[in-house]
Amino acid sequence: MTRKAAPFAYEGLDRVIHERARLSVLTSLVSHPKGLSFVDLKELCALTDGNLSRHLKVLEEARLVEIVKGREGNRPQTLCRLTNSGRKRFLEYLTTLEQVVRDAATAVETRNAAEHRGKLASAQS
Repeated sequence: MTRKAAPFAYEGLDRVIHERARLSVLTSLVSHPKGLSFVDLKELCALTDGNLSRHLKVLEEARLVEIVKGREGNRPQTLCRLTNSGRKRFLEYLTTLEQVVRDAATAVETRNAAEHRGKLASAQS
């Protein structure tokens, strides 16, 4: 189906991304190109260890993020970062989301203009 035939289908709203916690994770990571530690990501997104782990697994399986386990000094550290294809998919998703906002704003403006014309016509009668 083309956008013209179904203008509000929004095929670009990726179900993997379009979940609050995963959207938070991806937004955090897109603003930190070198990646974030698991602890920093958990704090930025207000998620528990288990919740973040589960969402990172979904994002990793979808090849949106990569998880690198290593050590910093004597402590284990998990680094999370967007893959190149993950960054591309996320930016495409944002473009679609921007279109949703534009379409909704246009619909509201159109409705408000029609209501205003209706009130003017009633007042003139």
